[in-house]
Amino acid sequence: MFNHSWGYPSYYSNNTNYSYGQPIHWGNPHQMGDITHFNGSHTYGGYMDLKDYGNRPFIANLDQMTKQNNTFRTALWTGEHLQVTLMCIDVGDDIGLEIHPHNDQFLRIVDGQGIVQMGDTKEQLNIQQDVGANSVIIVPAGKWHNLVNTGNCPLKLYSIYAPPEHPHGTVHRTKREAMEAEEHHYY
Repeated sequence: MFNHSWGYPSYYSNNTNYSYGQPIHWGNPHQMGDITHFNGSHTYGGYMDLKDYGNRPFIANLDQMTKQNNTFRTALWTGEHLQVTLMCIDVGDDIGLEIHPHNDQFLRIVDGQGIVQMGDTKEQLNIQQDVGANSVIIVPAGKWHNLVNTGNCPLKLYSIYAPPEHPHGTVHRTKREAMEAEEHHYY
């Protein structure tokens, strides 16, 4: 659906020269300043610049970006009604038992394995399930939950919050940094 020769959407094209490996912003094709192509200027040796591209149209290979991420949490896209974050959980570590009273959360494991726990109270996590690559976890608002890395490599996942949970541009390099930011309400 993206015709690279013109630089804007081509819904009726049979062009199969798609680039699924790099994120693309697109705007009105007549406003070329609104279009950002990731043709090397935002990549470093094949790696994408992992930052918050929020509130503009965005196309990317989310699995590739998730595998590239080595921070505990990096906001990749923050809009008015949802947010996408990339996460990397170290071997033997976890996200940390938490609840989002006003946010639904969608998590998808891209690489690694773990166990997810959920429940109505933090003392009664009556849902426990092993998860691995391609597993999806949906956490309704108001549910206590945790995800523990039980594998022998970092657990790579992305999370979608609706509405957004963290301020635009949030980067927590470590779990400790994330906990301190949340405790003091600064990011």
